[in-house]
Amino acid sequence: MWTLQDAKNKFSAVVDAALAGTPQEVSRRGKPAVVVLSASDYQQLVQSAVETRESFAEHLLAFPVSDDNTEMERAQVTPRDVAF
Repeated sequence: MWTLQDAKNKFSAVVDAALAGTPQEVSRRGKPAVVVLSASDYQQLVQSAVETRESFAEHLLAFPVSDDNTEMERAQVTPRDVAF
């Protein structure tokens, strides 16, 4: 893992390593901050996420239902008073 200062000083080495296929982690103030990776690796991650993402309808249909298939009980919420 690179410190931010080292990564700034040796940015070409960080980029070269990322292009060689090894993502480079950079820390800031001792905590992991960012990862530098090649554009092709990034595109693969994005494409994979798009391909595995379910549709909004599928997400809604995945919500749990009760055992007897009746509508689930909803919390009773009282709206707060708002003064204008």
